[in-house]
Amino acid sequence: MFELKNSNVLSAVSHFDIEGNIIHVERFGSGHINDTYRVKTDSKSYLFQRINTQIFADVLGLMENTRIVLAHLKQKLSHLGKEEVEKSTLTLIPTYEGKLHYQDENDSFWRMFILLEGTKSYDIVETEVQAYSGGQAFGEFQKQLSDLEPGKLVEILPNFHNIDFRMSNLRTAIKDNAAGRVNEVQDIIDYIMEREERMRIVLLMGQKGDLPLRITHNDTKFNNVLLDEHDRVQCVIDLDTVMPGYVAYDFGDAIRTIINSAAEDEPDTEKIVLNISLFRAYTQGYMSKACDFLTEKEMTSLLHGVFLLPFMQAVRFLTDYLNGDTYYKVHYCAHNLVRTKAQLKLVREMELHQKKIASILKESVNV
Repeated sequence: MFELKNSNVLSAVSHFDIEGNIIHVERFGSGHINDTYRVKTDSKSYLFQRINTQIFADVLGLMENTRIVLAHLKQKLSHLGKEEVEKSTLTLIPTYEGKLHYQDENDSFWRMFILLEGTKSYDIVETEVQAYSGGQAFGEFQKQLSDLEPGKLVEILPNFHNIDFRMSNLRTAIKDNAAGRVNEVQDIIDYIMEREERMRIVLLMGQKGDLPLRITHNDTKFNNVLLDEHDRVQCVIDLDTVMPGYVAYDFGDAIRTIINSAAEDEPDTEKIVLNISLFRAYTQGYMSKACDFLTEKEMTSLLHGVFLLPFMQAVRFLTDYLNGDTYYKVHYCAHNLVRTKAQLKLVREMELHQKKIASILKESVNV
């Protein structure tokens, strides 16, 4: 049976070289950007996506990045055998014409992966085992790609984690005041401006050449790690933003979701407190894989990344709110404002516990 009746989706699916007969198609996941569907056949299941070309305008570059990264990861894991490799990495399904995407008559772009059955992902980390596994996953991911030349990948979203760029966008949004919302958030704007210089440290370290440019994931939310039934690492997913970057960005973005006791859009900020035990577990898992290739200055930069990424995400949410909610999917009028306040509450909590966070990072390097 087809739960989904959208003929455009079903038509697009028919162009991909899948196994078996389709028995079910349904919406899948909770991502903010792309439209995602689960396609089940009598042989296996697939993840099918319509790429959001408003965000990812260079679809050819996006898909070539994905191809290069997956080929490199599969080569690194080739000693495990085909079945284990397919469990540990994403696998693209080509069209019948051998392409990695299909463009329909409405200029929508589609792609397909094998859906990894029997896996789990979490929006909120619940146990230290999960947190440790997440750290291992992203540490190993960076390690596996550490010998892939960054210049081979397109910078698919230029300035994605460039705080100067994000602050410039915020200032433009404040000036334009397109949605007439500036006056109601002036206290939030003031808070952000007071912290701007501190949040430029990683960028300045990179500009001075203190940090090597590496291939990084750039969207290390915990739900971009798939775990098996025992909450052990299976696969890192959502490779759209894999491109050259600094490791502090990946570490900081992961901690942004690991250390938070509540959801990214929790409206009651009193519920947003730090889960230090999960932070410690993630950091130890990450360092168990990443210490082999990180430089001393990269390790120093990780603490700055912990503060930067929730701050930068707040800047992005606030910018979108002031622009009238044109980037992120929202479910109610103040959704982006709620997200902004939640991220800034996280920054405040981190400021209160900075010494403890720094101490755990130092200890984890020596474990």
